[in-house]
Amino acid sequence: QVHLVESGGGLVQAGDSLRLSCAASGRTYAMGWFRQAPGKEREFVGSINWNGGNTFYADSVKDRFTISRDNAKNTMYLQLNSLKPEDTAVYYCAASRELTPVVSPDQYHYWGQGTQVTVSS
Repeated sequence: QVHLVESGGGLVQAGDSLRLSCAASGRTYAMGWFRQAPGKEREFVGSINWNGGNTFYADSVKDRFTISRDNAKNTMYLQLNSLKPEDTAVYYCAASRELTPVVSPDQYHYWGQGTQVTVSS
């Protein structure tokens, strides 16, 4: 069992940046970020492979968001730049048993509780 805890969310203005963290209780393999806006389904944001050497992003965040990880600290990060009001959502991190980046939420076995990101215009 792996426990995930997100942090770093908050209220920012459009164009600002934030860095989210996801601390894991133990070793993890591929990990990912998802988000869910009010009234919408949870959507994939991006994923990183087990050693941080490979990432994959949704088109909506590519070139603005960056995922990284520090396995020595069992922590994954999501750098959010050039934030837009449509990025407002609860952001969740998740851990998979796969080694390579994973898009489908069905392939993630552990989830954090989420952290709120609100972007004002």
